[in-house]
Amino acid sequence: MDALAAELRALAPSCGPVRLVAVDGHAGSGKTTFAGRLAAALGGAPVVHLDDLATHAEPFDWTERLRAQVLDPLAAGRSTEHQVYDWTLGHFAGTAAVPLAPVVLIEGVGAGRRAVRPRLARLIWMELAAEDARRRGEERDGPALADFWAGWARAESAHFAADPSRPYAATTVDGVTGRISAGTVGEPSTSP
Repeated sequence: MDALAAELRALAPSCGPVRLVAVDGHAGSGKTTFAGRLAAALGGAPVVHLDDLATHAEPFDWTERLRAQVLDPLAAGRSTEHQVYDWTLGHFAGTAAVPLAPVVLIEGVGAGRRAVRPRLARLIWMELAAEDARRRGEERDGPALADFWAGWARAESAHFAADPSRPYAATTVDGVTGRISAGTVGEPSTSP
C-alpha cells in the first residue's frame, strides 16, 4: 500500500492542484475498506464517499452534485464540503468536509464514470464478480434490505452497461484479498 501511495503522490495533478483518485467497483466489492486503507497510507487523504451524494431516487444521478460541491472547488484550489444524504431519513442532512490535499480519493459505484474520468489521475477498480459482491453486501446488510439489493443490482447493471469503468482502470485490486493485481499499475515490486 505504501508503494501505491508513493506512486499516486508522484502523479501529475489532475483536478487543479489535486491528484484525484477514484476507487470503483460493484457494490460490496470492498471499495470503502480499500479506500480507507489507501487514505491512511497517504497520511490521511480525504475520501469522498459517493453514497453520501447518491439518493434513493437518484442512485447514479449524483454527477452534478459531485461536480459543483467537490470537483469544481478542488480544481480552483479550494477546500470544500458536500451535502450528505441520510439513507434512513431519506433526505440530505449535514455536510462532509473535503480539505484541499495533494491526493483526494472518491469511492463508490460509478466513481470512474465517463463524466469524472477527465479529472482523474488514476482509476482503481475493485475486481470482484457482481454476484459475489452482491452476496457480500447482502450478508453485511441483512435480510431487511433484500428488496433494496434486488433493485440496486438492476440499477448497477444498467449503469455499468451504459458507462463502464473497468476498461479504464490502470490499477485493479482483488476484492477478496485487497491486493493489487499482477500486471496492473501500482503492482508491488517482486524484486528483493
